[in-house]
Amino acid sequence: MKQKNFITVGTFDGVHLGHRALFSRLEQLAVLHQMRPLVLYFPYPPKTLLSPRPEMTVLSTPPEKKALFKACLADAPQELDFLAYREYSPEQFFKKVLLEKYRCGGILAGPDFAFGKNRQGNDQWLKEKCAQAKLPFEVLPFYDAPDGAKISSSLIRKTLAEGNIPQANAMLGRRYSLEGRVVTGKKLGRKLGFPTANLDINFYKLLPLGVFAVKVRVGKKFYRGICNIGFRPTVNPIDSIIPLTEVHILDFSQSIYGRRIEVFFYDKIRGEVKFNGLDELKAQLARDKQTAREWITDKDL
Repeated sequence: MKQKNFITVGTFDGVHLGHRALFSRLEQLAVLHQMRPLVLYFPYPPKTLLSPRPEMTVLSTPPEKKALFKACLADAPQELDFLAYREYSPEQFFKKVLLEKYRCGGILAGPDFAFGKNRQGNDQWLKEKCAQAKLPFEVLPFYDAPDGAKISSSLIRKTLAEGNIPQANAMLGRRYSLEGRVVTGKKLGRKLGFPTANLDINFYKLLPLGVFAVKVRVGKKFYRGICNIGFRPTVNPIDSIIPLTEVHILDFSQSIYGRRIEVFFYDKIRGEVKFNGLDELKAQLARDKQTAREWITDKDL
């Protein structure tokens, strides 16, 4: 008989420390019950797909999530199509998806787990169903941050939006990052002596607003940088619901139009400000550049 799977289901946005604790416990339970550990996940949070304002609501895009899974899971996870299952009742999802399709032999749930149409299937419902089917079932409590906060994707999103990058990074267990293709801009930064790479970012990716000290990966090499995410209030303001992401890479002179680069956030330098002219802006950019040099060490690179 084919081996059964000990399963956990979720969105796992950000693949943060709490998620990794869940995956570790899943592997322990799978060994204990002589099953395979299996992570079932939705590429995008259902809340994002159902929202009238879905822009900038996810910590990890599907490609980023796959890379993060690869780094922390021994067994490949299985992707779930939310739109295919959105009308399923908890009973249908439990029977048709978990039991029949994925040969569920046990379930590990996170502390805020719910499933089925309108999230009607909570952990208590699942506990009773598993008892009836004689399946082992466990709920893992929230994973605590060093300051005692209960780590969750929603808390990390809020923390990033507030500009507290170190706190968000601590909960993620890594530096928050974004990836995008370098596209042609208005070349205003070049005229100021601070050439920037304008990035085309996934519509759903959460973008904290402000000026940040960052590490930039171009190919296999890393560089210091400053990243401005905003609406460019001083020169040619943009009218858009999605802010512009511009990166000035320090000690770098290559042409990288069309290439994908990755940006890792260290800390917020300041908020975006409307300056009284270009001279004032240039002076501040020089200070931002020096700050990035001081905050990001050679060891970080």
